[in-house]
Amino acid sequence: QVHLVESGGGSVRAGGSLKLSCEASNFVWRRSCMAWFRQPPQKSREGVALLDTDRDDYYAQFVKGRFSISRDNAKNTLYLQMNTLEPEDTGMYYCAAVRESLCYRVMLGRSESFTNWGQGTQVTVTA
Repeated sequence: QVHLVESGGGSVRAGGSLKLSCEASNFVWRRSCMAWFRQPPQKSREGVALLDTDRDDYYAQFVKGRFSISRDNAKNTLYLQMNTLEPEDTGMYYCAAVRESLCYRVMLGRSESFTNWGQGTQVTVTA
């Protein structure tokens, strides 16, 4: 059974930074498309960033160069560095994975493409 465990969420002021982590276990880490999704309050879940085994990355337009996704294969861990945070970034952030070596940009809008999900970590950005 796959386990994805997120951490690193918290409350920060606008303009601040957070780094989220997602540790994977029981998983063929090196052959998976990994992703971060988020769900703002009273809104639908939306894709934030993708990263595949070739280290090709894709970002949602609202990221605007502020976020960076990365992975540490030695630690089976996915990261999301978030800088210049805005109140609109508030929400529950989820790590997701699917046993596909490559990611495709269209997957940012298709959460159903991912078969494994973490429990989420809350990010709150205050003005």
